[in-house]
Amino acid sequence: MDVIKMNNIVKEYRIGEIRLNALKNIDLTIENGEFVSIMGPSGSGKSTLLNVIGCLDKCTEGSYILDGNSVEKLSDNKLSEIRNRFLGFVFQNFSLLPKLNSIKNVEIPLVYRGVNGKMRKEMAEEALIKVGLKDRMKHLPMQLSGGQQQRVAIARAIVGNPSVLLADEPTGALDTSTSKNIMELFLKLNEETELTIVQVTHEESIAEYGKRIIRLVDGEINRIDIN
Repeated sequence: MDVIKMNNIVKEYRIGEIRLNALKNIDLTIENGEFVSIMGPSGSGKSTLLNVIGCLDKCTEGSYILDGNSVEKLSDNKLSEIRNRFLGFVFQNFSLLPKLNSIKNVEIPLVYRGVNGKMRKEMAEEALIKVGLKDRMKHLPMQLSGGQQQRVAIARAIVGNPSVLLADEPTGALDTSTSKNIMELFLKLNEETELTIVQVTHEESIAEYGKRIIRLVDGEINRIDIN
């Protein structure tokens, strides 16, 4: 089953009279349970593509179906609902709130869903256990290593059982050993829960954890490698 289906996606930015085509004629299908990496040089459009997949930005032309929902023409409010329901996000800088402990950080997406406090706490604890942080639930971000902070961020991303986990340079702020641990966690989540993962990375060794590598050049898919 296709969880992401893009046809002829174009993303154009206008700066005065200048038009910049960040994405050109992107056709991309990702099946449920796939682990896909997106690579490309700076300016190739990989972050723009991830933003469109993540409903953080709208395409200029084309059609995009996410888990059966046609999203390219939805209002900002509807896109926000889609993001909260179907997508989990992991960022390079972790994006944790410094004054909240691990449980409270993980609970944040559930607050927006209106989940009650008792259920939120239970779901957050379960997610933290999944990422190996059973003994770090009450710790603040400053009390955690970079790898542990990223695990909290991953727990936050998966706590609402999203259809797709989107990761933007998830190991960019981590050393080699910690990066490998985070990637092995991604593999475990992908294999054990059939969570669809789409990651952007500039590192070949990180991209190779994906089953497919989508290589972008100048806003277009240059080639797709199968691992």
